[in-house]
Formats: sequence, C-alpha cells, structure tokens
Amino acid sequence: MQYLETFRLSEQTVDNPNIYPYNVFARRQWPCLVFEKMTVLYGGNASGKSTLLNVIANALAVPGAENGDYNKRWPYFSRFVDECSVGLARGLSPESAVFAKRSRYIKSEDILLEVKKIQQEAVLRNSLTFERVVQKEEGLPLPALARVSATTTERSLEREIELEQFAQEKYSNGEQALMVFDDYIAPEGLYLLDEPEVSLSPQNQVTLAEKINEAEHYLGCQFIIATHSPLLLGTLNAKIYDLDSFDIETRQWTKLENVRYLYDFFIRNKEQFI
Repeated sequence: MQYLETFRLSEQTVDNPNIYPYNVFARRQWPCLVFEKMTVLYGGNASGKSTLLNVIANALAVPGAENGDYNKRWPYFSRFVDECSVGLARGLSPESAVFAKRSRYIKSEDILLEVKKIQQEAVLRNSLTFERVVQKEEGLPLPALARVSATTTERSLEREIELEQFAQEKYSNGEQALMVFDDYIAPEGLYLLDEPEVSLSPQNQVTLAEKINEAEHYLGCQFIIATHSPLLLGTLNAKIYDLDSFDIETRQWTKLENVRYLYDFFIRNKEQFI
C-alpha cells in the first residue's frame, strides 16, 4: 500500500538565516516531492536527507519521529513542520490510526541500540547462570537463583530462545542488525529508514536492499530511505531524488556523485584486480 504520495517543504522564511531547520533547505530549489512505493533520498553529508526524513516523520506523526530536543530550545522545528504540505493516499488523514499501527521511523542508531540490548541481555543471563552454577558447586547461598528465575518467568519462551541463539552463535553486529530489521518490518507498513546500511558489510548491504525490495513487493510496504550507499542505490527498485543537486532532480543511480566516485576509483585501480 502507498500511504504518502506528495510532500512539499515549507516555503516560509525567517529573519535569522541560521535557524534550524529553515537553514538546511534555504539554499536550493525544493520541488513538491512525489513518492512511489520505494523512494530514496540520496545525498552526501550535510545534504539535508536525514533532516528531511525526520521532518516527514513528524508531519505524519510516525512513531520514532524526533522533535523533543529541538523544541526544548527553539519552537521553530514544529513551526516548520506545520508549514509543510502532506499529500496522502485517498481516504487517509494524518490523524488516522493506521499511521501509528503500521508506520515507523527507523534510524541506524535505533538498530544498533536494539543489537546492543540483545547482546547485553544475553551477557547478563549467561553471567547469572554461571554465578548460580559456581555457587551451587561450592555450597554457597544462591542469591542469584531467585533473580534468574524471576527473569525467566518475565520473558516469553520465544525471547529466551532468541537470546540463547545470540549468545551461543555469536552473530556479528551486522548479522544481528539484519535480524532486528526483520523484526521491525510488518505487512502494509510505511517505513522511513535513515541510513539503514550503517554497520553492514557490502554483502549485507545488498542483502538488506533485497529484503526491502521483497517487503515492498510481497508485503505491500512503502519505503522512504535516506542513504548514500552505492550498493543500496544499485539494488533497491526505487525512485531516487538527488538532494545534492540544486533543483533536487531525480536521477539514475549510475549518475550519482558517490556512485561515480566509487566507479572511477575502481577503474583507476583495475590493474590490481588482474
């Protein structure tokens, strides 16, 4: 399903040219963005792609959207969001519960945080189990036994199996990140992904892109993705907006600056691959 069809940034200005987020978008000509079921916001560092994604998330009130820190110091962020225009699929409204149930704004740090939580829980569980065994063998009191039992009863069996798998098989951060991503994605969801390739090897970046393609095609999901990864750009079946261009053109992935830079790099060094 396609939820978001168009988005137009605020065209208002402020007196101070350094006010965030007005300053991020002031130096280029921003069109009305027209989305497909898979749309990529491409750009280098400081291109505004992550800010744009977060503005969209706030405009839709998508779970995971960030605005608290901005509004504690300045009210301008919410003001800017309110000035933006959202075009939704027929029959939908920003207040619709469908956005809360089937949408999520996922940042790379969210994935890494979930990975760390799983790793820490597995370490804690193994540590308490080891403490229980040692104390039992030495005939000492078992204060940890109650903690282990309480922890076990609070978790579902499925969670216990998951933690045990992570602890025993020692997956890499990248492999665990792919598993966490699988847990996040549900059918017919709207997902705003901010640089999901962070921490992933080139091979796993392609694997992630293939998973996203499958979720769009078979699960009916819509994706808006901020990235500058050549591997994601070359694998995703997406419409690509080039945020590095003055008028925010749509481009083929092979015409993007980061991709061309990588291509030229390998061409210059091709003799080393022979």
